[in-house]
Amino acid sequence: MEHLPVDVRASLRFFAFYLANGTIDLDLLDGIDYRPALFQFGSTLEQVFAIYCNVLQVDENGMVLNAGDAEYRAAQWIRAHCDQTYRVEPPFEAWETELH
Repeated sequence: MEHLPVDVRASLRFFAFYLANGTIDLDLLDGIDYRPALFQFGSTLEQVFAIYCNVLQVDENGMVLNAGDAEYRAAQWIRAHCDQTYRVEPPFEAWETELH
């Protein structure tokens, strides 16, 4: 495969748009302006994209199977980063947060 499948690229594009727009998982992040916390330093934004990409599942035809799940797990990390009282359930597994 020379390039990421179109469905994967579209999923990443929408994720980046919602993230920058402040509209990632509005149910979980309603009222939390996470953008200053993520965009001030690159490593927090890097972690958000790592979680999204690590959780994202793609079938043999290059179709994304769980964009909503990947977005939700990234949103959980954002919420925990911005709200010290929030507890991620289930807790992240090492493979979800691994930087490649």
